[in-house]
Amino acid sequence: MTGILYLVATPIGNLEDITFRAVRILREVDIIAAEDTRHTRKLLAHFEIHKPLIRYDEFVDGAKIIELLQEGKNIACVSDAGLPAISDPGADLVKLAVEKNIQVCPIPGANAALSALICSALDTTKFTFAGFLPKSAKNRLEVLNELSTHKETLIFYEAPHRIKKILEEMQKVFGNRKICIARELTKIHEEFIRADLNSLAEKLDEPRGEFVIVIEGCNAEIETPAPENFLDAYQKLISEGADKKSAIREVAQKFNLSRREVYNAVVDLENNL
Repeated sequence: MTGILYLVATPIGNLEDITFRAVRILREVDIIAAEDTRHTRKLLAHFEIHKPLIRYDEFVDGAKIIELLQEGKNIACVSDAGLPAISDPGADLVKLAVEKNIQVCPIPGANAALSALICSALDTTKFTFAGFLPKSAKNRLEVLNELSTHKETLIFYEAPHRIKKILEEMQKVFGNRKICIARELTKIHEEFIRADLNSLAEKLDEPRGEFVIVIEGCNAEIETPAPENFLDAYQKLISEGADKKSAIREVAQKFNLSRREVYNAVVDLENNL
């Protein structure tokens, strides 16, 4: 008999977020696979749980864990906070386990995205969870443009060092929509900031902590800016009197592209005119 892979929800802030069942499972399994063993060790110490810990993140091959499960070991997979496999490397481990016909069992609990949504005062009937946006500005704009026409509420995770830049980009792509930012959920300094995209930047003087961004979906009353194509931006600069070299440089900087990439596209455009 193979073991069972338990996906155990851990606290997103307050240690009381954890469920009685989660504590019991963590005490009963043979091994705990953790995203950050140092972080999880503190949690286990608080609840006086003494089990072998192994590291599992995006840099660790899950094959060893699968082997242990196939040997009959019961393993709990935990993330640093919340549900494993949500914006978390545990998702890859689940795929490997399912491919090997290993039983996967959810142990539900706290989740930052849904906790922010239910307190946002925005529509909760339909929503899209987008997780963390890409690191590249170009790729972020592609994702935001794709989501700009979605009518359902949008949910994102974001870190403090990028939050202001991300909100600026969202305002340019989405227009002025209602927004709720949840910060430090279930912790001592838990905070909900409800405003609109145009005014929110003024309310984030020194952003700290982990953020969940909840944004109103697209509707007929919201004027969503049309996505700007970098070639359209180039042609606009040329029509305003900019020289070719300056226009290419400005467009490359604005859209986070290389000058060579913009130059080649401009040449193709000119050849097809």
